[in-house]
Amino acid sequence: MENKQKTYWPHMIVGFLFIGLILGFWTIKSASSMPVERENAYMMSYQDADKNFNEIQEAQAKFDSEYTIKLLDVKTVHIEDNNNSRKYHNDPIELTQNNNFKYDISDKNGKSVTTDLNVTFLLTRPATDTEDVKVSKVLADKDGKFIVSNVGIKNKGRYTLVLRVATKDGSVGFLETPAYLK
Repeated sequence: MENKQKTYWPHMIVGFLFIGLILGFWTIKSASSMPVERENAYMMSYQDADKNFNEIQEAQAKFDSEYTIKLLDVKTVHIEDNNNSRKYHNDPIELTQNNNFKYDISDKNGKSVTTDLNVTFLLTRPATDTEDVKVSKVLADKDGKFIVSNVGIKNKGRYTLVLRVATKDGSVGFLETPAYLK
């Protein structure tokens, strides 16, 4: 007596393996086609900022106890609050195609400080560094204000203005300001 009944479980196992290989290939292909963007947290790579976060916070606290940074003569754009988010957003700075930014760095007495400071400016977009505009050495004018001139922007959208001020005593201050180009 011969068993003439066919079993399909070997075909099913081969089919599941084949489907698994196809899905694995599709996952790798779609993941490798997505661009990986760098972030400019504290004007350094995300990995460096994460590794040195405590030192950055200590340097920022030391700076904040001695100095203040203000962005002067700017207009803001009113953005409606997102009712689905619990995060409060300040109105961003209104940008144009060609921008000039003026910063005042003063001590706690309100006196402008211009000597012994290393000031760096960065215009960046959130979550990408492809359109960054960096000014490595920002100089003070005769009024004691630090001016960043002729910052050109091509694409509309959200931006972040970052000013980094390092002092000789090791304190480092940051001012991050949201901005928007209509």
